[in-house]
Amino acid sequence: MLILITYDVDTTTKAGEKRLRKVAKECVNYGQRVQNSVFECLLTEAQLVGLQTVLSSIIDNTTDSIRFYFLGNNWQRKIETLGKRTSYDPTEALII
Repeated sequence: MLILITYDVDTTTKAGEKRLRKVAKECVNYGQRVQNSVFECLLTEAQLVGLQTVLSSIIDNTTDSIRFYFLGNNWQRKIETLGKRTSYDPTEALII
C-alpha cells in the first residue's frame, strides 16, 4: 500500500534539528522524498508497523508530529499534481 508520510519537527533547538535529520533519514530508508518533510512510501503492514515504532522513538511527542495518509493499493487514481511533475513511480525500479 502507498503511504504518504508528513512530519513537523520543532527545530528551535539543536536537539530538534537532530530529531529532524533522524526522521528524514529513517523515511528515506522506506520511500522517496517528494517535498520537504513529505515522503511517499510503498509499504507492507509489517514495514509500516516497524517504521511507526522507530519514528515514535525519535520524536518528542510534546512538540513534534508525524501524519500517515493511507492511499491504498489504487493510489495511482488518487494522486493529482499541479505544476512541476516528478518522474518518481514507487512501483518501478529506481536506478541510483
